[in-house]
Amino acid sequence: MEKQAEAAGRARGGRGRRVLVAAVMGCAVLGGTLTLWPWQRSAERPPAAPAPGAQALTAVTAGVPAGLPELATLIGEREALLRTHPRDARSWAVLGAAYVEQGRRTADAGNYPRAEKALRTSLAVLPRNPAALDGLAVLANARRDFRSARSWGEAALKLDAKRWTAYPPLIDAYTGLGDYKAAKRTLDRLLDLHTGAAVQGVAAAVYRDRGYREDAAAALSDAAAAAAQPAEQAAYLERAGQLAWERGDLDEALRRFQAAVRLDPDQRAAQAGQGRTLAALGRTTEALNAYRVALDKQPCPQYALELGELYESLGLEQAARVEYDLLRTRAADDAAGGMDDELVLGIFEADHGDAQVAVRRLRAEWQRQPGIDVADALGWALHRAGDDKQALKFATIATDRAHGGGVRSAPYSYHRGMIEQALDLSAPARRHLQEALRINPYFSPLAVPQARQALAVLGAPPDEPVPTRTPGKDDEDGKAPRRTR
Repeated sequence: MEKQAEAAGRARGGRGRRVLVAAVMGCAVLGGTLTLWPWQRSAERPPAAPAPGAQALTAVTAGVPAGLPELATLIGEREALLRTHPRDARSWAVLGAAYVEQGRRTADAGNYPRAEKALRTSLAVLPRNPAALDGLAVLANARRDFRSARSWGEAALKLDAKRWTAYPPLIDAYTGLGDYKAAKRTLDRLLDLHTGAAVQGVAAAVYRDRGYREDAAAALSDAAAAAAQPAEQAAYLERAGQLAWERGDLDEALRRFQAAVRLDPDQRAAQAGQGRTLAALGRTTEALNAYRVALDKQPCPQYALELGELYESLGLEQAARVEYDLLRTRAADDAAGGMDDELVLGIFEADHGDAQVAVRRLRAEWQRQPGIDVADALGWALHRAGDDKQALKFATIATDRAHGGGVRSAPYSYHRGMIEQALDLSAPARRHLQEALRINPYFSPLAVPQARQALAVLGAPPDEPVPTRTPGKDDEDGKAPRRTR
C-alpha cells in the first residue's frame, strides 16, 4: 500500500510539474495579465485591415476624407467594373464621389467634370437616387456653387429624410449662402439621426461659424478620436489646428498641423497651416519650405496668395509676383473645371491688383452667394476703391453677430476698424482694431503691422467721464442680462 501511495504521489507530482512547465512555456503572467508567446498568437490575430479600395469606399459613401492612394485604387476598381456593368447606378455614384474627393484633395478641378458625368449617369440609370443627389450636392459645394448644392441637397432629403449623409452637404450649402439659421436647424436634425466622427466634424464647423469656439474644439477632438482611417483623423486635426490658429494659439496650432501631416503626408492643408504658423513664430525658412511643399502637390490659389504675401512682407517682391501669377493661372484652370474662385481673386485684386476689378467680381459673387466671407471681402474691396460708406455696410454684415454667422475673425475686425478709421469713426475703429489683435495678433504678415500703425495714429481714447447708470431704469431689473448662447 505504501508503495502504491508513493507511486501515485510521483504520478501526481509529475503531472503537476508538467502543468507548471506547460504554464511557463505556454504563457507568461506579467502584471497580473496573461500574455501569450508570439507563436501562440497566430490563431488570435485581429482581422486584416480592409483593402485600400474598401477603405476609400467606406469613406466616400459616408462623406468623410479618404487617403489619396486608397482613392486611386477605388477609382480604378469602379472604372473597371463599370466597363462591364454600365448600368450599375451605385457604382456610378461611388465613382463620382471619389472623383470629387480626389479633386478636392489635389486642388485639381479637372476631376470635377468627370465627377459630374459619373453622377449624372447614375441619376439617369436610377432617377430616384439619393446617393447621386448627395454626390451632386458635394460636387457643387466643392465648386463653390452653393445655390446648386442647396437644390441637390434638398432634393435628396425629399427622397429620404432619414438619410443622414444628405445633411452635411446641405449644411455646407446653407453656410455658403449665409443662411446660418437654416444651417443650425439642419444640424439639429442631423444630430437626432446619427452620431459619429463625421457628424462631429460637421457640428464643429457650425459651432465655429456661430462663435462657439470651445464647442467647436471639443467636437473636433471627439471626431479625431472616433475617426476610422488616418486620412479622416488627419483632416479633423488640420481643422483643429486652423481653429487654434484663428485664436492665436501658435503652439497648439503647430502641434495639430504636424500631427495631421504625420498621419497623412498628403494632408496639404495642414502643411500650409504649418507655413502660416511657422511664419508667425519667426521660423521663416521653415515656413517657406512648408508652403512650397503644400503648393507643389496641391496648387491651391489661397496658398499661393498666402505665400505671396509672406514674400512681400519679407521685401521679396519678385518672388511674391511669381506666386501671384500662379494664383491667376490656377484660378483659370479651376474655371475650366467649373470651379468658382471669384472670392480669392477678389481678395487678391483688392490688395495687390485693381480694386475696381475686385469690387465688380465681389458684387457679382455677393449676388450669387451672400455668405459673410463674401461680405467681408466686398467691404474691403469697396474701401480700397475709396467707397468707405458702402464698405462699412458690408463690413458690418460680416461682423454682426445678430444677423451674420457670429464667427470671431481677426481679419474681419481689422477690415472694419480700418474702414471706420477712414470715416473718422475713431472710437469704433480703435475698438475693432484692438479686437483683431486680441483675437489673433499674428493673423497676417502684411495687415498686422498696418493695424498696429493705425492704432498708434488713433492714440489712446479721450479721457471722458463714465456715464452714470440707474439700476432698475437702464436695465430691466437692475441686474446685468444673463449670458446665453
